[in-house]
Formats: sequence, structure tokens, C-alpha cells
Amino acid sequence: MMNKNNITGIILSGGKSSRMGTDKGLLLFENKPFIQHSIDALKPLVSEIIIVSNNKDYNVFGFKRVEDAIENAGPLAGIYSGLNESKTDYNLVLSCDIPLISSEILEKLINAIDDVSEIIQIESEGKNMPLIALYKKSCAAKFLKLLNEGERKLQVAVNKCNVKNVKLNEHDAFFTKNINTKNDLKAIIK
Repeated sequence: MMNKNNITGIILSGGKSSRMGTDKGLLLFENKPFIQHSIDALKPLVSEIIIVSNNKDYNVFGFKRVEDAIENAGPLAGIYSGLNESKTDYNLVLSCDIPLISSEILEKLINAIDDVSEIIQIESEGKNMPLIALYKKSCAAKFLKLLNEGERKLQVAVNKCNVKNVKLNEHDAFFTKNINTKNDLKAIIK
């Protein structure tokens, strides 16, 4: 497995959370904020964690927090901001709204590293998940160019890179659920 000194964890916590009505990263699941679940999954695998958010409330977690380099430009700008700040070639990128995520799922991305892939993303239940993915730092230059050209769609940026998918089985797919609404949250509470 890749040495964790070569991997940074980047958590995106800058979304508007309009469907939830409150900052999703700070919502509680099993008595811990959503973002803490992402931190716990990343910690054994990375040398550093960067939180991308304009919300100073995230400072309480004790990790480097960077603001979006380009405001209101969605996850593409968030990933660019994290990659730009990172000191490692490889970067595990997670959105803050996947509280079921585990180190085991993220290890599958690390184990899929090869010489050609710039992005290695989870594929779960037939969907590509660029917000549970491993990005090479070299993607930052491409993303900045696209952002400067007015592009805001993450999928457009991902399609400009060499991408590999790691397909999850039905059991593992459960751990990648995005929690966007109060009903989504109710569905995972046992």
C-alpha cells in the first residue's frame, strides 16, 4: 500500500446545504458531527487533513482550514483549493456529507493507484462518485484553467483527466450514501 506520508486528506465542507437547511458537516450522527466521521476514516491513511470551508466553525477540529480560492464555484473550486494547498502527490477527497464512510472503502482507492490514473473514484450503485476519490495533485492546474474559463461542473473537469473507477459491491455501497435531506438522515439512524 502507498505510504501515508504521500497522501493528504481533503474534506469539502463548503456546500450551501440548501436541502438540509443547516451546515451538513456539523450535523450529528451517532453523537459525532458528520465531518468527524470523514476525519476518522481518513486519519489512518493520510499524513495531513485539510478542510475546505469558509466557515470558521470548522477550526474547532484542529486541522488546517482553507477557504475556496474561487467563491460560489462548487466542489470543483473546493477540490482545486485543497489540491493547491496540499504538499503530497496523492489526495483523498471526501465531501462532508457521507457519515458512513470507512477507512476500508478509502483503502480500495489507494490500492488502485497506478502509473496513469489522475483520478481514482468510487463507483457505487452505477454512479460515479468524484467526491469519494483519490486525486493527483497535478489535477490542480487543469482545474484552475477550467475555473478561469468559467467552468463550474466537476464532472466536466473529471472527464478531462485520466480516470479509473473502483466499483463497490452492494454491501459496500451502503457506506458511500450522501446524506442531503432530513429524510436521508432518518433512513440511516437505526
